[in-house]
Amino acid sequence: MILRNETGANESDTGTAGVGRPTLDDLFRRAAVHDPDALALADPPNRSSFTDGAPRRLTYAQADRAISALAAKFCRAGLQADTLVAIQLPNTVEAIITLLAVLRAGMIAVPLPVLWRQKEILGALRPLGVKAIVTASRIGAVKHAELAGEVGAELFPIRFICGFGGDLPDGVLTLDDVFDTQTSSTVPRTLRGGQAAEHVAVVTLDVTPAGLVPVARSHSELIAGGLSLAQEIGVGPHMSILAAIPPSSFAGLAVTIVPWLFGGGCLSLHHGFDAKAFGEQMGTINTAVLPGPAVALLAKAGRLQVLKSLVAVWRSPEQLNTSAAWSGPARLTDVSCFGELGAIAVPRDTDGLPAAMPLGPVGAPHDIETARSKIGTLLVRGAMVPRAAFPPGVEHGPEPYLAADKDGFVDTGFTCRADEEARTLTVSGPPGGIAAIGGYRFTIRDMESQVSMADPAATIVALPGSLMAQKLAGSALDNADVAVSILGQGGSPLIAAAFRPRGLAA
Repeated sequence: MILRNETGANESDTGTAGVGRPTLDDLFRRAAVHDPDALALADPPNRSSFTDGAPRRLTYAQADRAISALAAKFCRAGLQADTLVAIQLPNTVEAIITLLAVLRAGMIAVPLPVLWRQKEILGALRPLGVKAIVTASRIGAVKHAELAGEVGAELFPIRFICGFGGDLPDGVLTLDDVFDTQTSSTVPRTLRGGQAAEHVAVVTLDVTPAGLVPVARSHSELIAGGLSLAQEIGVGPHMSILAAIPPSSFAGLAVTIVPWLFGGGCLSLHHGFDAKAFGEQMGTINTAVLPGPAVALLAKAGRLQVLKSLVAVWRSPEQLNTSAAWSGPARLTDVSCFGELGAIAVPRDTDGLPAAMPLGPVGAPHDIETARSKIGTLLVRGAMVPRAAFPPGVEHGPEPYLAADKDGFVDTGFTCRADEEARTLTVSGPPGGIAAIGGYRFTIRDMESQVSMADPAATIVALPGSLMAQKLAGSALDNADVAVSILGQGGSPLIAAAFRPRGLAA
């Protein structure tokens, strides 16, 4: 591993604000200096099937130049330090370059899930004061650059809409030229007090029974989350990682970006699932980060035999209890995610069955600690758990934004059972009032509101699912009309899909 102490830094390491813990950009720069000609990032081979452009493959030197060019472009546009920049991109090289460019410019990234549409994006960005959006001309059949323009027309603070790809609408700043630069661009140094690693790096959006909640994380908190996982899977120099989890959540950042930066190898990206592309990528990597429910199916199909290590990410961790025993050659580590509050990595037992989650400190250096509340819900605290509300001041409002108890624990809302003698916990259920569809979560209240606006007589329910944790089923006099109406009002395609004939994709 490149890094050496409990934070992933040498004592003499310096960030952009002086001596202290490293930032994510510091980690990338060190990897780039260590082996500039090594392959750093690789696009999905089927990229052209879901977005514009041929697949990109960048060395660390090429990626570093692109990051600096994009960071300089942000600064020349007049965006100041700590400006919030929303990012809605597919799981491609551009998503990683944009994230690191925002951080190199001293700004704050706000990654958005690609299935979010106008309603959810407006609800997320309106209270944050985001000043720029970076997106793609299209993701699948959806013209996301046009979607960003519609959002920008609704939100006054947004000054810039930027995009990758061709046929961008008027007024959208093209960014593809950042990959053409052959020299390193000068990025103005960010001057601000305190340690750079303790400043907010990323704001992700959590879904709670009360609605969308912005969760801010510093560089140190993100690194703590990633370090915990990196130690479990044994990240080493030049480890090649396949990431099928996009960097639009804390889990996606902690289990892909941070371990990649620790190891200094190649990060190969996979968007959605394409069997042919997945097969091509399997021949070039030794570690894969996959959605937990997909692991058993891929193993049964014989697609995971070449791996040395495998990370299964459970966005609905209660599903882990009933997952199949693992018998493959790779070392499997389960990562249970609790919204945007934290993630816990636990390797499988020798019998291949899921291991129980520790009650108390987890791993070393104890980046997260668990407890059970009096009402039976999972509590967490530690270096990776967010400690401050965002934006500043909202903690004085009516909602309990990340409210910690007297001991510093934050309630995840997930129900759990505790074995005090064995000092273990088992997650038994999701937070109340939430529907979980794959990696996406909705409040029942918002889901029913979207349907009611389309047809007051229509109904929708969340039913137990298998791979997707839950599945949505809708009923109306004219299901097709309700689906079209939900999409027309900027609603979620997952909710609209509940009213489509079976077999039709959203």
